[in-house]
Amino acid sequence: MLRRAFATRQAGYIVAMAGIAAVTFLLWLLGERVNPATVALVLLLVILFVATRFGSRPAVLASIAGVFCFNFFFLPPVGTLTIADPDNWIALSVFLITAVTAGELSARARRRAEEAEAGRLEIERLYTELRDAFERASEAEALRRSERLKSALLDAVTHDIRTPLTSIKASVTTLLDESRTEKNKEVTLNAEGRREMLEVIDEEADRLNRFVESLVELARIEAGQLELRRRWGTIEEIVAAALARAEPLTRSHEVIVSIDKDLPVVRVDARAVAEVVYTLLDNAAKYSPAATSIRVKANQFDDATLKLTVEDEGQGIPMELRERVFDKFFRATHTHPGSTRSGMGMGLAIARGIVEAHGGHIWIEDTSRARGTRVALTLPLGDEESSVELEQAEAKAL
Repeated sequence: MLRRAFATRQAGYIVAMAGIAAVTFLLWLLGERVNPATVALVLLLVILFVATRFGSRPAVLASIAGVFCFNFFFLPPVGTLTIADPDNWIALSVFLITAVTAGELSARARRRAEEAEAGRLEIERLYTELRDAFERASEAEALRRSERLKSALLDAVTHDIRTPLTSIKASVTTLLDESRTEKNKEVTLNAEGRREMLEVIDEEADRLNRFVESLVELARIEAGQLELRRRWGTIEEIVAAALARAEPLTRSHEVIVSIDKDLPVVRVDARAVAEVVYTLLDNAAKYSPAATSIRVKANQFDDATLKLTVEDEGQGIPMELRERVFDKFFRATHTHPGSTRSGMGMGLAIARGIVEAHGGHIWIEDTSRARGTRVALTLPLGDEESSVELEQAEAKAL
């Protein structure tokens, strides 16, 4: 760095002397066609150039050289350093002061410009380092989340696929063993036993099928490819469909349904929303003791939305976990050791995706009692006139 600065300064001295000499020679060739004022201005231009390009020291040297050349070649008596007219002393002094001052100001402006450029480069360097550090941190966080997701997925797959496969394998093995022993006239299973084995195989195959369907549905939601078939309908029909499907799960509970009368119609995908309600009923049955009640309530939330809640009398969900339960593969059994069944941790994640795809919102809110969980969701409302108009438009389109 020092060698570079020294070389620049040396080059400045050479340019200063060469520039003054060249300009002086050209002006001297013009002779009487130029006056001292023109000479002074031209020499000042050279000094300013040197100061701007090389700094103050070469500019001072150029100023001193310019004074001597101005005096020797252009102020009478020409060819000597003697000044006969006192006014020329004033002119020469003013030229020297102006040259030095202008050179210093120009050099200072150059230094400030260099400092500003250096500051800009430093800011760019710091910004680049900060961005790189942020990207590394983001990559590390993404990797950490990816590893956590892999662990959760592995846990879900290990439990929710291995368990039904184990049951299916055991049932099939029992049936095969029984079939082999029949040849030896040693019957080990009666008709009821065979039927029970086949029912186990059928149920566990359905469980595997639901698991795969949930994975596909969750992937479709995350990819933004969830296709909703919106139709006008009533919330009573949607809740009734979900209750009918969940009846085997809620058999040991008292289900209380409260739906406000004269609720406006909703324009939703009835099958998808019924799946959400079924999921909430399933969770309520899982995480609440038998013989307790499950309450399903629907009412108008505001002018544009309907609110639906499903409430149980289980242990409840801590405040700090109320957002996490909507994350994929988060298993509620970790915080509910007394639950009767385990889950794959995708139900509420899918429910949130379906509700948000409808433009609604789903959350967990406080209950009126000390225990229990209440899951609430909102859906957009319509009106009868709009539904009739839409049905007529759809009929014309078909």
